[in-house]
Amino acid sequence: MPLDVLLVVLLSAWLHAGWNALVRSATDKYLSTLLIVWGAGAIALLLLPLLPAPAPRSWPYLAASALIHVVYFTLVASSYRHADLSLAYPVMRGTAPALTAIAAALVLQETPSPAGWAGIALICSGVLLLAGAAWRTGVIRPAALWFALGNAVVIAAYTLVDGQGTRLSGHAFSYTGWLFLLTALLMLGMTLARQGRAMLRPAVRAWRTGLLGGAGTLAAYGLVLWAMTHAPIASVAALRETSIVFAALIGVLLLGERMSRLRLLAVLWVCAGAVVIKLA
Repeated sequence: MPLDVLLVVLLSAWLHAGWNALVRSATDKYLSTLLIVWGAGAIALLLLPLLPAPAPRSWPYLAASALIHVVYFTLVASSYRHADLSLAYPVMRGTAPALTAIAAALVLQETPSPAGWAGIALICSGVLLLAGAAWRTGVIRPAALWFALGNAVVIAAYTLVDGQGTRLSGHAFSYTGWLFLLTALLMLGMTLARQGRAMLRPAVRAWRTGLLGGAGTLAAYGLVLWAMTHAPIASVAALRETSIVFAALIGVLLLGERMSRLRLLAVLWVCAGAVVIKLA
């Protein structure tokens, strides 16, 4: 993988961990997730007039991905209601790259090299080792595990759809902007139908958090989709999960979570996987 692509994916991983930490630290996880999605959609609406439209053949992928992302963001909020960032995030993100790699090989005939498979395996196992560290503390709940595992399947699905869709679009950042705008509109309609306009009147501070998190998720995903136009989807998807290293650090430094020896070993394991993918 070229060095510039690797650095872009690592930046994306840092941004991704940041907005997940915002959701985890919020009192109302679902409202926080909604505000971040709406914030991303609002920023995208401002930027899209400056970008070219995605190629017509990418629009079916955009529509499918927007629907999948509604499920994803709903499950993110549900996962963080039941578990710490250090548990839910690794389970969600750790199993998804393996599923993505298998699906990419079967559907797109895009098979990683042996070294690429080794890097993917190292990252997945390291991420799941982090979940094991949380398991040993006894804070795991069955509901949290099921929500996180279900979201891993959703993550693999949208990664595959968007990896192909952004290549067909001709412009990764335009594709990303339209994706978040469509997702925000779908979630706005769903929220109004279920809970009415009261959900649209949070505190000013909450809206600021939504815009900050929205900028983070929009930039993070735009960067990773750009990377998928320059490197294999499975390798990019796996490398992006180095975000758990950033999530673990955020959990310890900002959210008061504990860094055990097992968690430190898992972080180093993931870093080793990133090095292998770079060499591959």
